[in-house]
Amino acid sequence: MHRSAQLVFAVAAALALVCAAFAGTAQAATRLVGPGASIQAAVDAAQSGDTIIVTGVHRENVAIATDRITLRGVGAALERPTTPTANECFDPETPADVNGICVLGDIDFNTGEVRREVQDVTVSGFSIHGFSEGIVAIGAHNATFANNIADDNDEYGITTFFSTGTRMLFNRASGSDEAGFYIGDSPNANATVIGNESFDNLFGILIRSSEHGTLAGNYVHGNCAGIPILADIPGPAGLFKVTANVISNNTKACPASEDAPFPVSGVGVALLGATGVEVTHNVITGNVPSAESQLSGGVVVATGFGGTPPTDNHVQRNALLGNQPDLFWDGSGTGNTFRANLCRTSTPAGLCR
Repeated sequence: MHRSAQLVFAVAAALALVCAAFAGTAQAATRLVGPGASIQAAVDAAQSGDTIIVTGVHRENVAIATDRITLRGVGAALERPTTPTANECFDPETPADVNGICVLGDIDFNTGEVRREVQDVTVSGFSIHGFSEGIVAIGAHNATFANNIADDNDEYGITTFFSTGTRMLFNRASGSDEAGFYIGDSPNANATVIGNESFDNLFGILIRSSEHGTLAGNYVHGNCAGIPILADIPGPAGLFKVTANVISNNTKACPASEDAPFPVSGVGVALLGATGVEVTHNVITGNVPSAESQLSGGVVVATGFGGTPPTDNHVQRNALLGNQPDLFWDGSGTGNTFRANLCRTSTPAGLCR
């Protein structure tokens, strides 16, 4: 009887575990949003863990503030609405600024303090066109943006601010007045930017006032500047690995503007006041200015706009050919190294040895 009782209790315990697991799984729902239906209504009705599948063309702006929401497009397009929705990301005082999809934590916009990060939101499979920012995350942790197309958005294609653990994977961004992809104001970014294509922007992939992350396997071409990592605006930037990217023919010319204080053209990678960046095993070719540019070159290492010198950056084992010049260093900072690169021209001379 004792063994029988043990068996009964074991079976009961196992069944309880199975039921509990099933109940946890059952809480997550899949919601379908077709043409003519509202994505925002589905997001508002969703609970943590839900998946929202979207098809067709939608003219609306969407805000996500719930943890663990997956927004998955299947042949889905998002276009700027004539009358934007007043959501958490929309400021009625600047009605011209409309974000396509905004992932938003609890943040004090006056101080930049993130009171709570929204967790584990995923956005994939969308074509987003004509917004101020195609996709933006503000105060997000482990947000994933994958297999999206962000074309002809005014400022940024896909961007994050005050966020950690961002993943930008296999997206395409083009036609932005500032950056195709952007990691900003994130001192603990731990960002992963892999397999994306960025072209016809001011900046292909911009890292500003952010530290820690990896840029790998991206194709960055036809911008004014390919991959700038900028400090001093207002904080430090660096501790990124820039590896196995193709950064070519960034010859577009951009005049001085609010986004760039001087004319820019012909820049592959720029480390301006950056610290601890590793630029390795990249193919960097044909970055030649097509108009006046204050800086140019395959890899540019120089003091930041606020006077911070570049330090401990390592440029090694890259193929740098046909740039103007292949390597440029303004001589400032300490601990910067240039080793084992395949290149022919440098300022000052001798960096290619």
